[in-house]
Amino acid sequence: MSQQALAGTWASRPQDADINHRFLVGLLGSGIGGSLTPGLHEAEADRLGLAYTYRVIDLDAIGKPAERSAALVRHAADLGFDGLNVTHPSKQLVQDGLDDLSPEARILGAVNTITFHDGKAVGHNTDHTGFISGLKAGLLSAATDSVVQIGAGGAGAAVAFGLLSTGTRHLVIADIEPARAEALAARLAPHFPDSRLSVTRADAVAGSILEADGLVNSTPIGMTGHPGMPVDPDLIHSGLWVADVIYRPLETELIKAARGKGCAVLDGGRMVVGQAAAAFEIFTGIPADAERMLATLRQAAS
Repeated sequence: MSQQALAGTWASRPQDADINHRFLVGLLGSGIGGSLTPGLHEAEADRLGLAYTYRVIDLDAIGKPAERSAALVRHAADLGFDGLNVTHPSKQLVQDGLDDLSPEARILGAVNTITFHDGKAVGHNTDHTGFISGLKAGLLSAATDSVVQIGAGGAGAAVAFGLLSTGTRHLVIADIEPARAEALAARLAPHFPDSRLSVTRADAVAGSILEADGLVNSTPIGMTGHPGMPVDPDLIHSGLWVADVIYRPLETELIKAARGKGCAVLDGGRMVVGQAAAAFEIFTGIPADAERMLATLRQAAS
């Protein structure tokens, strides 16, 4: 779906540009006490003069299993929340608590943003728009005809959808679980008949990387607590652009190695800001300044 069509969907929110509304939103997930997302949202709301409170609903902190995610969504609606952001491990589990899904969330099978209005909970996915906006802003002139993507989980689904939406003609999806990569390719292929999707193991991407325009890491490898690199650094060559979805740290081992090889790089900061800005607009009906939010993120991350 085009950015223009998505914007039209967001504009249908009933409180569009209502600066007098007192917004209450939250983040649902596990181990999210240190998330930077609340600060991103509240700082942008402050600059726009909005009354905006962002709460963290950490499954670990409240002692609830992930299987309670759908029930917690309904509780949030009853408590007067305007919406929720959703992260691991709840992006699929919340769907049982929803009344409807946006077209993108339905295709991806994952929800990262929920709105409550007129007694209905509707799930959206802004992860793919976050990746698209980050790619366009951070790697404006990068060729995307042929791309290798490592990881076929929730983030991987959003990245793949984003790449195919921007015109990638050949997407290679690699995962340590080939069945997961095959399932993702099978789910997306009918929606992008002009593109070719290939599947391989994460340890068998050497030939594909050699021929690719770009490489994207959409696995947790490289984030705080999960050190390392998703591919052999010797496979990285100067003809590649390299992107990572991880933003803690912004300078992952993959990004550092790629920069050292002379590659154009895109860290995970732009993706997290892109999805946050899109979610902010869904919640409020008011566009957020993504560049300003990125500056806030970089300051907080440093």
